[in-house]
Amino acid sequence: MNEHGIHTIDTAFQRDHFDAAYLIVENGRGAFIDCGTNHSVPLLLSALDGAGLTPADVDWLIVTHVHLDHAGGAGLLMRHLPNARLIAHPRAAPHLIDPSKLIAGATAVYGEDEMRRSYGQILAVAEQRVQVVEDGQVVSLAGRALEFIDTPGHARHHHCVWDARSRSWFTGDTFGLSYRELDSAQGAFVVPTSTPVQFEPEKLKDSIGRLLSREPQWMYLTHYGRVGDVRRLAEDLYTQIDAMVEIGREFDGMPDRHQRIKDALALLYLRRAREHGCLLDDAGVGKVLHMDVELNAQGLASWLDRDKR
Repeated sequence: MNEHGIHTIDTAFQRDHFDAAYLIVENGRGAFIDCGTNHSVPLLLSALDGAGLTPADVDWLIVTHVHLDHAGGAGLLMRHLPNARLIAHPRAAPHLIDPSKLIAGATAVYGEDEMRRSYGQILAVAEQRVQVVEDGQVVSLAGRALEFIDTPGHARHHHCVWDARSRSWFTGDTFGLSYRELDSAQGAFVVPTSTPVQFEPEKLKDSIGRLLSREPQWMYLTHYGRVGDVRRLAEDLYTQIDAMVEIGREFDGMPDRHQRIKDALALLYLRRAREHGCLLDDAGVGKVLHMDVELNAQGLASWLDRDKR
């Protein structure tokens, strides 16, 4: 916990220090921001106990967006939180109330066995317990203002949460990925993250700009943890988003487009890791970023094809 009552919870999804949820505590009341998967729920409940709260003390479960590493456990967690309401982006709320399309889409990508292993059974949230928030809307946690802004680019159903008390954003995936294994003497290393179906590079840059306009002290990333030096990281993200777009356009139309984009992205991120002074060897950097290279290549392909239509 830092001085503002913010607890970082490792959800243990995939590996240690990959996927975070957050618990904000204010005057004996709590709010979770993102929740990981069904398998993460015992860890979140344990974090409540460690913070001196009970499940009945939680007022809000906030999901930044409905990708399953952020919100897959929402239905199960809500069954443990008798007084909580779930806050969602207008485009996200229908998928939490009826997750059938989410489940079908993820199963098509991962297969039934992997869905069971990684996510468990995705449960619906009762409609009367879901609160939709619009761009600029503020909710109160025991008098502490939490403001929501619409942040497309990674996904069209994504919002970020501004906590004026700590001068911090809870950024979901909008402010990229920053794994602690890639830190160096220069500080945190960051990589943009796309999504296979809704990546929009210009909108992502605009969303990052909106975050910067508050002059935040900290960014709380789902992947992974709190980072400072916000201006430098934002410039790194802008540079890489532009480089990703160039890579996508260079290889568009080629029969082996996906593999060529993947190879080029892996080289881009490795070069930047070396420039940053990351201590892992090349194979180590590749291992940490392997899944993200694949997803970013899929995101670029989806954007290129949508742009043509």
